[in-house]
Amino acid sequence: MDWRTELEPRLRTLANDKLADFSSGLNPGCKPMLGVRLPELRKIAKEIAKSDYKDFLMHGPDTYFEYETLKAYVLGYAKDDIETILSYADCFVPTIKDWSVNDSFCQNFTIARKYPERVYEWLMDYAKKEEEFSQRVAAVLLMSHFLVPEYIGKVLSVMDMLQYDGYYTKMGVAWCVATAYAKFPKETATYLEDNKLQDWTYNKAIQKMCESYRVAEEDKTYWKARKRK
Repeated sequence: MDWRTELEPRLRTLANDKLADFSSGLNPGCKPMLGVRLPELRKIAKEIAKSDYKDFLMHGPDTYFEYETLKAYVLGYAKDDIETILSYADCFVPTIKDWSVNDSFCQNFTIARKYPERVYEWLMDYAKKEEEFSQRVAAVLLMSHFLVPEYIGKVLSVMDMLQYDGYYTKMGVAWCVATAYAKFPKETATYLEDNKLQDWTYNKAIQKMCESYRVAEEDKTYWKARKRK
Protein backbone atom coordinates (compact mmCIF):
# COMPACT_ATOMS: atom_id res chain seq x y z
CA MET A 1 0.00 0.00 0.00
CA ASP A 2 1.33 3.46 -0.91
CA TRP A 3 0.24 5.32 2.20
CA ARG A 4 1.39 8.69 0.85
CA THR A 5 -1.19 8.71 -1.95
CA GLU A 6 -3.84 6.19 -0.91
CA LEU A 7 -4.27 6.47 2.84
CA GLU A 8 -6.05 9.76 3.48
CA PRO A 9 -8.63 9.34 0.68
CA ARG A 10 -9.36 5.85 1.97
CA LEU A 11 -9.77 7.06 5.55
CA ARG A 12 -12.11 9.84 4.46
CA THR A 13 -14.24 7.33 2.56
CA LEU A 14 -14.58 5.32 5.79
CA ALA A 15 -15.12 8.37 8.03
CA ASN A 16 -18.27 8.73 10.12
CA ASP A 17 -18.96 12.12 11.73
CA LYS A 18 -21.35 10.73 14.35
CA LEU A 19 -18.82 8.10 15.42
CA ALA A 20 -16.12 10.78 15.58
CA ASP A 21 -18.24 12.98 17.85
CA PHE A 22 -19.15 10.07 20.14
CA SER A 23 -15.65 8.58 20.36
CA SER A 24 -13.86 11.88 20.91
CA GLY A 25 -16.16 12.54 23.87
CA LEU A 26 -14.86 9.34 25.48
CA ASN A 27 -11.22 10.19 24.83
CA PRO A 28 -10.24 13.63 26.15
CA GLY A 29 -6.97 14.90 24.79
CA CYS A 30 -6.97 12.85 21.61
CA LYS A 31 -6.19 14.30 18.21
CA PRO A 32 -9.15 15.25 15.95
CA MET A 33 -11.03 12.15 14.80
CA LEU A 34 -12.31 11.23 11.36
CA GLY A 35 -14.50 8.51 12.84
CA VAL A 36 -13.07 5.34 11.26
CA ARG A 37 -13.92 2.12 13.05
CA LEU A 38 -11.06 0.22 14.66
CA PRO A 39 -11.58 -3.01 12.63
CA GLU A 40 -11.07 -0.96 9.46
CA LEU A 41 -7.92 0.59 10.91
CA ARG A 42 -6.62 -2.87 11.77
CA LYS A 43 -7.17 -3.99 8.19
CA ILE A 44 -5.31 -0.97 6.81
CA ALA A 45 -2.49 -1.37 9.35
CA LYS A 46 -1.90 -4.94 8.20
CA GLU A 47 -1.50 -3.68 4.64
CA ILE A 48 0.96 -0.99 5.70
CA ALA A 49 2.91 -3.49 7.80
CA LYS A 50 3.47 -5.61 4.70
CA SER A 51 4.88 -2.67 2.73
CA ASP A 52 7.36 -0.01 3.88
CA TYR A 53 6.20 0.14 7.48
CA LYS A 54 9.33 2.00 8.59
CA ASP A 55 8.61 4.89 6.23
CA PHE A 56 5.08 5.19 7.61
CA LEU A 57 6.18 5.06 11.24
CA MET A 58 8.84 7.72 10.72
CA HIS A 59 7.12 10.02 8.24
CA GLY A 60 3.40 9.33 8.50
CA PRO A 61 1.39 12.36 9.67
CA ASP A 62 -0.10 12.65 13.13
CA THR A 63 -2.84 15.16 12.34
CA TYR A 64 -5.65 12.73 13.15
CA PHE A 65 -6.31 10.14 15.84
CA GLU A 66 -6.60 7.53 13.12
CA TYR A 67 -3.00 8.05 11.99
CA GLU A 68 -1.74 7.56 15.52
CA THR A 69 -3.84 4.42 15.97
CA LEU A 70 -2.54 3.05 12.67
CA LYS A 71 1.03 3.50 13.90
CA ALA A 72 0.13 1.70 17.13
CA TYR A 73 -1.27 -1.23 15.16
CA VAL A 74 1.53 -1.29 12.57
CA LEU A 75 4.08 -1.77 15.34
CA GLY A 76 2.27 -4.92 16.33
CA TYR A 77 1.82 -6.30 12.81
CA ALA A 78 5.27 -5.50 11.39
CA LYS A 79 7.57 -8.49 10.85
CA ASP A 80 11.15 -7.71 11.78
CA ASP A 81 13.79 -8.57 14.35
CA ILE A 82 13.00 -7.64 17.93
CA GLU A 83 15.63 -4.90 18.27
CA THR A 84 14.37 -3.12 15.17
CA ILE A 85 10.77 -3.26 16.38
CA LEU A 86 11.77 -1.95 19.81
CA SER A 87 13.75 0.90 18.28
CA TYR A 88 10.65 2.06 16.39
CA ALA A 89 8.53 1.56 19.50
CA ASP A 90 10.96 3.85 21.33
CA CYS A 91 10.18 6.55 18.79
CA PHE A 92 6.44 6.00 19.09
CA VAL A 93 5.80 5.67 22.83
CA PRO A 94 6.79 9.25 23.73
CA THR A 95 4.17 10.54 21.26
CA ILE A 96 1.26 8.83 23.04
CA LYS A 97 -1.14 11.35 24.56
CA ASP A 98 -4.42 9.47 24.97
CA TRP A 99 -5.59 6.20 26.49
CA SER A 100 -6.98 4.67 23.29
CA VAL A 101 -3.77 4.93 21.26
CA ASN A 102 -1.89 3.76 24.35
CA ASP A 103 -4.00 0.64 24.76
CA SER A 104 -4.15 -0.14 21.04
CA PHE A 105 -0.36 -0.21 20.98
CA CYS A 106 -0.06 -2.35 24.12
CA GLN A 107 -2.71 -4.91 23.31
CA ASN A 108 -1.49 -5.39 19.75
CA PHE A 109 2.21 -5.68 20.66
CA THR A 110 2.15 -9.48 20.52
CA ILE A 111 5.88 -9.76 19.82
CA ALA A 112 6.11 -9.51 23.62
CA ARG A 113 4.91 -13.11 23.83
CA LYS A 114 7.64 -14.30 21.49
CA TYR A 115 10.43 -12.41 23.25
CA PRO A 116 9.15 -11.91 26.82
CA GLU A 117 12.53 -11.47 28.50
CA ARG A 118 13.70 -8.79 26.07
CA VAL A 119 10.41 -6.92 26.02
CA TYR A 120 10.14 -7.02 29.81
CA GLU A 121 13.65 -5.59 30.11
CA TRP A 122 12.79 -2.88 27.57
CA LEU A 123 9.53 -2.06 29.31
CA MET A 124 11.21 -1.39 32.65
CA ASP A 125 12.71 1.80 31.22
CA TYR A 126 9.16 3.11 30.78
CA ALA A 127 8.05 1.89 34.19
CA LYS A 128 10.76 4.09 35.72
CA LYS A 129 9.83 7.24 33.79
CA GLU A 130 7.88 9.87 35.73
CA GLU A 131 5.39 10.32 32.91
CA GLU A 132 1.72 9.40 32.72
CA PHE A 133 1.54 7.44 29.49
CA SER A 134 4.98 5.85 29.78
CA GLN A 135 3.80 4.24 33.00
CA ARG A 136 0.40 3.36 31.51
CA VAL A 137 2.24 1.60 28.67
CA ALA A 138 4.07 -0.45 31.29
CA ALA A 139 0.84 -1.34 33.13
CA VAL A 140 -1.30 -2.19 30.11
CA LEU A 141 1.40 -4.04 28.18
CA LEU A 142 2.21 -6.17 31.21
CA MET A 143 -1.49 -6.85 31.71
CA SER A 144 -1.95 -7.75 28.05
CA HIS A 145 0.97 -10.14 27.59
CA PHE A 146 2.65 -11.01 30.91
CA LEU A 147 -0.13 -12.33 33.14
CA VAL A 148 1.29 -15.84 32.99
CA PRO A 149 2.71 -18.06 35.73
CA GLU A 150 6.32 -17.17 34.93
CA TYR A 151 5.73 -13.43 35.27
CA ILE A 152 2.81 -12.85 37.65
CA GLY A 153 5.11 -12.04 40.59
CA LYS A 154 7.14 -9.60 38.55
CA VAL A 155 4.04 -7.92 37.13
CA LEU A 156 2.60 -7.28 40.58
CA SER A 157 5.91 -5.92 41.88
CA VAL A 158 6.05 -3.50 38.95
CA MET A 159 2.60 -2.18 39.88
CA ASP A 160 4.16 -0.86 43.10
CA MET A 161 6.71 1.05 40.99
CA LEU A 162 4.10 2.90 38.95
CA GLN A 163 3.51 5.81 41.30
CA TYR A 164 2.98 8.67 38.85
CA ASP A 165 -0.02 10.63 40.10
CA GLY A 166 -1.87 10.83 36.79
CA TYR A 167 -5.37 9.53 36.14
CA TYR A 168 -4.43 7.31 33.21
CA THR A 169 -1.48 5.78 35.02
CA LYS A 170 -3.59 4.99 38.07
CA MET A 171 -6.42 3.55 35.98
CA GLY A 172 -3.96 1.37 34.05
CA VAL A 173 -2.48 0.01 37.27
CA ALA A 174 -5.92 -0.66 38.76
CA TRP A 175 -7.00 -2.44 35.56
CA CYS A 176 -3.88 -4.60 35.58
CA VAL A 177 -4.26 -5.55 39.25
CA ALA A 178 -7.94 -6.43 38.81
CA THR A 179 -7.17 -8.54 35.74
CA ALA A 180 -4.33 -10.24 37.61
CA TYR A 181 -6.74 -11.14 40.40
CA ALA A 182 -9.17 -12.71 37.92
CA LYS A 183 -6.37 -14.87 36.51
CA PHE A 184 -4.23 -15.45 39.60
CA PRO A 185 -6.40 -14.83 42.68
CA LYS A 186 -4.05 -16.45 45.20
CA GLU A 187 -0.93 -14.56 44.14
CA THR A 188 -2.79 -11.27 43.71
CA ALA A 189 -4.53 -11.61 47.08
CA THR A 190 -1.15 -11.99 48.75
CA TYR A 191 0.04 -8.89 46.95
CA LEU A 192 -3.05 -6.87 47.92
CA GLU A 193 -2.50 -7.69 51.59
CA ASP A 194 0.88 -5.93 51.42
CA ASN A 195 1.35 -3.43 48.60
CA LYS A 196 2.49 0.12 47.91
CA LEU A 197 -0.43 1.22 45.74
CA GLN A 198 -1.83 4.68 46.22
CA ASP A 199 -5.14 4.56 48.09
CA TRP A 200 -7.15 5.70 45.06
CA THR A 201 -5.54 3.06 42.85
CA TYR A 202 -5.97 0.30 45.43
CA ASN A 203 -9.67 1.11 45.84
CA LYS A 204 -10.20 1.35 42.09
CA ALA A 205 -8.58 -2.07 41.62
CA ILE A 206 -11.01 -3.54 44.16
CA GLN A 207 -13.91 -1.81 42.42
CA LYS A 208 -12.88 -3.34 39.11
CA MET A 209 -12.46 -6.76 40.75
CA CYS A 210 -16.00 -6.48 42.11
CA GLU A 211 -17.32 -5.59 38.64
CA SER A 212 -15.71 -8.68 37.10
CA TYR A 213 -17.74 -11.82 36.44
CA ARG A 214 -14.47 -13.78 36.76
CA VAL A 215 -14.07 -12.99 40.47
CA ALA A 216 -15.94 -15.15 43.01
CA GLU A 217 -18.72 -13.46 44.99
CA GLU A 218 -17.14 -14.38 48.33
CA ASP A 219 -13.91 -12.72 47.17
CA LYS A 220 -15.81 -9.58 46.22
CA THR A 221 -17.37 -9.42 49.68
CA TYR A 222 -13.98 -9.90 51.33
CA TRP A 223 -12.24 -7.15 49.37
CA LYS A 224 -15.10 -4.66 49.52
CA ALA A 225 -14.66 -4.71 53.30
CA ARG A 226 -10.96 -3.96 52.87
CA LYS A 227 -11.20 -0.79 50.87
CA ARG A 228 -9.14 2.03 52.31
CA LYS A 229 -10.91 5.01 53.86
